[in-house]
Amino acid sequence: MTPAILRTGPYRFYFVSHDLHEPPHVHIDRDDYSAKFWLNPVALAYNLGYPARELRTLEALMSEHQEGLLEAWNEYFGT
Repeated sequence: MTPAILRTGPYRFYFVSHDLHEPPHVHIDRDDYSAKFWLNPVALAYNLGYPARELRTLEALMSEHQEGLLEAWNEYFGT
């Protein structure tokens, strides 16, 4: 399992090491649900199971933590 870069409520935010050649993004899991959000600008890339209402919550969390997540991306991938 890839280490979490952020945990908030039931959500685990993480990067995948082989995603280096994609634009900055984060994966978010909860139970059997998974989503991927681009970081700049914040936008949904894909969704596996989250209902629309919860996606809006995730988008708000992404916006709230965008700066720190971008910094973590650059540190993790050395960019």
